[in-house]
Amino acid sequence: MIKNTYTDISLAEMKSLMLQPNTLVVDVREPWEFEEFNDGGINIPLSEIRNQRDRLEPYERIVVVCTNGVRSKIAAMDYCRVEAWLDKAIYHVKGGLLEAQ
Repeated sequence: MIKNTYTDISLAEMKSLMLQPNTLVVDVREPWEFEEFNDGGINIPLSEIRNQRDRLEPYERIVVVCTNGVRSKIAAMDYCRVEAWLDKAIYHVKGGLLEAQ
């Protein structure tokens, strides 16, 4: 099976990528965490990433983020397994939102 790979990026790089067209930031934390604080993008909890993949279809670049990088890494690896997404660029924010602190 051929699969895509993700690229680790910093929080600053995420903020730069957000400005590019066809880029979507997916925050995989729980809704209450997203409501408490977020850096933009959409909220799809880790447990829902497979059920809501269709929301990501139109985008060329997908940036995945969470609090400390653990859940987002799992999501990035899952997105890399989607055969139809071999042409998408998948990014993982290493260190998550806490990286800034």
